Amino acid sequence: MHPSRRRPAAATSSPAMLLLLLCLGWAPPGWGWPRGSARGAAGLPPNATTPISIMGLMPLSPSEEDQKSKIGRGVLPAVQLAMDQIRNESLLNPYFLDLRLYDTELSFAATTPELADKKKYPYFFRTVPSDNAVNPAILKLLKYYQWKRVGTLTQDVQRFSEVRNDLTGVLYGEDIEISDTESFSNDPCTSVKKLKGNDVRIILGQFDEEMAVKVFCCAYDEEMYGSKYQWIIPGWYENLWWESWINSSQCLSKNLLAAMEGYIGVDFEPLSTKVVKTISGRTPQQYEMEYNAKRGDGQSSKFHGYAYDGIWVIAKTLQRAMKYLNATNKHQKIEDFNYTNHKLGKIFLDAMNETNFFGVTGQVVFRNGERMGTIKFTQFQERKEVKVGEYNAVADTLEIINNSIRFQGLEPPKDKTIIQEELRKISLPLYSILSALTILGMIMASAFLFFNIKNRNQKLIKMSSPYMNNLIILGGMLSYASIFLFGLDGSFVSEKTFETLCTVRTWILTVGYTTAFGAMFAKTWRVHAIFKNVKMKKKIIKDQKLLVIVGGMLLIDLCILICWQIVDPLRRTVEKYNMEPDPAGRDISIRPILEHCENTHMTIWLGIVYAYKGLLMLFGCFLAWETRNVSIPALNDSKYIGMSVYNVGIMCIIGAAVSFLTRDQPNVQFCIVALVIIFCSTITLCLVFVPKLITLRTNPDAATQNRRFQFTQNQKKEDSKTSTSVTSVNQASTSRLEGLQSENHRLRMKITELDKDLEEVTMQLQDTPEKATYIKQNHYQDLNDILTIRNFTESKDGEKAILKNHLDQNPPAQWGTTDPSRTSKDPIEDINSPEHIQRRLSLQLPILHHAYLPSIGGVDASCASPCVSPSASPRQRHVPPSFRVMVSGL
Repeated sequence: MHPSRRRPAAATSSPAMLLLLLCLGWAPPGWGWPRGSARGAAGLPPNATTPISIMGLMPLSPSEEDQKSKIGRGVLPAVQLAMDQIRNESLLNPYFLDLRLYDTELSFAATTPELADKKKYPYFFRTVPSDNAVNPAILKLLKYYQWKRVGTLTQDVQRFSEVRNDLTGVLYGEDIEISDTESFSNDPCTSVKKLKGNDVRIILGQFDEEMAVKVFCCAYDEEMYGSKYQWIIPGWYENLWWESWINSSQCLSKNLLAAMEGYIGVDFEPLSTKVVKTISGRTPQQYEMEYNAKRGDGQSSKFHGYAYDGIWVIAKTLQRAMKYLNATNKHQKIEDFNYTNHKLGKIFLDAMNETNFFGVTGQVVFRNGERMGTIKFTQFQERKEVKVGEYNAVADTLEIINNSIRFQGLEPPKDKTIIQEELRKISLPLYSILSALTILGMIMASAFLFFNIKNRNQKLIKMSSPYMNNLIILGGMLSYASIFLFGLDGSFVSEKTFETLCTVRTWILTVGYTTAFGAMFAKTWRVHAIFKNVKMKKKIIKDQKLLVIVGGMLLIDLCILICWQIVDPLRRTVEKYNMEPDPAGRDISIRPILEHCENTHMTIWLGIVYAYKGLLMLFGCFLAWETRNVSIPALNDSKYIGMSVYNVGIMCIIGAAVSFLTRDQPNVQFCIVALVIIFCSTITLCLVFVPKLITLRTNPDAATQNRRFQFTQNQKKEDSKTSTSVTSVNQASTSRLEGLQSENHRLRMKITELDKDLEEVTMQLQDTPEKATYIKQNHYQDLNDILTIRNFTESKDGEKAILKNHLDQNPPAQWGTTDPSRTSKDPIEDINSPEHIQRRLSLQLPILHHAYLPSIGGVDASCASPCVSPSASPRQRHVPPSFRVMVSGL
């Protein structure tokens, strides 16, 4: 209704004529009467004497191809039906409505938002909702599914651009972001690709049917359809609209339908679905039946209900205006209206704004001239549109029909790629298995500790330094305990606790390693210090000194760790990885995150720790190699230390490399680290304690019953090679060992001196026989000393038997027999005469050569007789520059 248009006075004298722009009729400024024909009223009520003419503008062309004419012809039966019902009810008695229809090329059903501009059209009303009326409904739908991020795709047409602009205003301030706004003229593919690039998942489209086909073809090519995307487009397209335009696109029909599946259309509701009597006394369903009967085989239009309610709006407006005039001014009547009467026009305007009744299209209410109607939502399901909900603009409520909306995923699409950060955590079953293995290792270590303490007074255990053994066990148990801490991540503890664990587990593993291997290497150093040079007098090395050495190693560890903690402490850092699809098929992307213990200069600190531990291990390898020939099982663990260092070194290198390569796989990394620690700790403890356990159980005295041992020291700078076999060395009696070594050295020197004297005696006997008196007085006792020392230093029964048998075969009595010619001499003088001494030496020297000289290199042990004849000249004798000494019975 447009009473504000000022026309010439020609319109003032005739019966009142109101211009009705039915439904969405529109007349531009300065319009004139278009061609048309008046259609008189029929069946007037008895008391109706004054007509009120209503101008109806609608396309009524008989052309079947004109879509606008189809709308006009479909609406006309509804208008006539309303006119008849109003006349029959005498609603405006003594007036009656006189409809005069005029054909126009412009559709009366224009829903363009341009007519909502009240600055241009302050008196314009329409009973059909405008295109902008769908925006509040869209807002309600977005809130219903919690979509807070959308994108728009608009065809470059004023009608669609205005709807988009209004939508921007509606969404503004509602915590809904329009992340991307795209428009196109003919080819929408570029815009669709940009929407995908900006991760737009909810697309609000404004385009006609022809462009809709192209849009969905592009969406299919870009894979912007299915469970991750939701398209919301106009719902006023004709039924099977895509079939008319499929040939103009480049995609197949099945691909187009696949991309279209699930889109939601938004449009006004043609007729109310409520079974409620309207202002005419009929339900919307009854009205529809009458309308179909009225039009017969004629064209139908979805606007017919709004045309029907429009006639009732005019009638109710005139009725309220008449009542107001009757109540306030008895002299002014409605037929006095003209377009220059602003006062009467204001009465009509107020009466129109007060319109509020339930019509066949729902509740009829105007707000700023715009119809607050009902908006319906339809969804494209299996090649047809199905109503899934409706929005009541008057009550601002959204009703979704139960289980009607079908999303192609398990849930509604997300408004963006939901990035769900998922902590890559250690598997609980894996942690449980490795923890169980760790507990078994700690039980084994506890058993070794109990064994070591219980048997600490046994010679086997006592010689192996039980206190050092306890430290080895303690270090192993600390290493085991670190496994529990390495398995605790963000799934078990808080971020603050995890940061504390970063420091604690580093300290425990470092101290445990140093304690175990430091004690092991300290034991080896003591063996090395005692046996490296047997000529040197050694001090007593007690366990207290070894504890000081281990304490020094731990002090170095503590200095490094304390500086690390103060200068650059370990912090919890989170590493984010590339997004992955959800394994459960949900419309989300998983971004794995992984916790690390790191600091600013991680490489430097690790280098310091690895360097120190590496030097410690190399030092242990050196000691183990140096003491490899010390064959006291209870005292020397060098063989087992070498095996342990080899296994631990190889496993640590492999474990560190693999752990670094699998740092993005916490289960694999934890498994490798835990197994390396378990293997190294277990193999070390077993190599140290299992041999002792077996020996103590099978033969407790095996390590102490054999009183003999051999120690060989190779000296590269000396031309001689010294080999000493020593037995019965008791670690608990170190002082006795040193005494025996000193005695051994003294006896070796004495033997050397006596050997020189023996050679001098031989020379004197062969070169100057006249010196028998000298031999008798000075060297006879030395010869006996040689035999005595030999009996003291050599305990072999075979050698003693040789000497005894030789003496038995040459009894001393035969030495006393004299020649008859010498019987008159003194017996003592005869015995000590040069002849008797010569005979005695001829018998004793072979014995000495056989029994003594092979031991010191004087003759070859394989010779049956002296290798050098006693009669040979001393200068012709060969005395080796080096000799071997066998000391027994110490």
